Amino acid sequence: MSINLNSLHSAITWLLEPVIIVLVAAVVIAVLEAGLAIGERLFGLKQLRNAGDQAVLRVARKRLERADFLARIPPMLGLMATIIPLGPGLAALGQGNPSILAQAVTTAFDATVLGLLAGIIGLVIGKCRRRWYEDVLVSLETEQA
Repeated sequence: MSINLNSLHSAITWLLEPVIIVLVAAVVIAVLEAGLAIGERLFGLKQLRNAGDQAVLRVARKRLERADFLARIPPMLGLMATIIPLGPGLAALGQGNPSILAQAVTTAFDATVLGLLAGIIGLVIGKCRRRWYEDVLVSLETEQA
């Protein structure tokens, strides 16, 4: 069974634009999620605390999962969008056209930054939320004892 490498290369190159769109969306979602986390810290945790430990666990699971996705997926997509343009860029360099390589490297670095930015925001939100929810649960357990 032989694989048509040109078709494979075309399909992979086609992925660049959707991956970059998803990366931009991930950064927007991460910024919105950061705003939600700030509101949650200032106002939401007090209300959640009054709802009881089962409500805290249910909400915590959902919100921590979102933060975990933000911390993990965008950096992987950033790596994909880093590698995808480098193939055509290196091929262009081999044909004596360094300007195409320069554009490919610029795109690659921009994609890396987007992925890391969204990932960092997601990681910080997740770490903070874990601590907040643990504090709420500990205080609920202390009250019940």
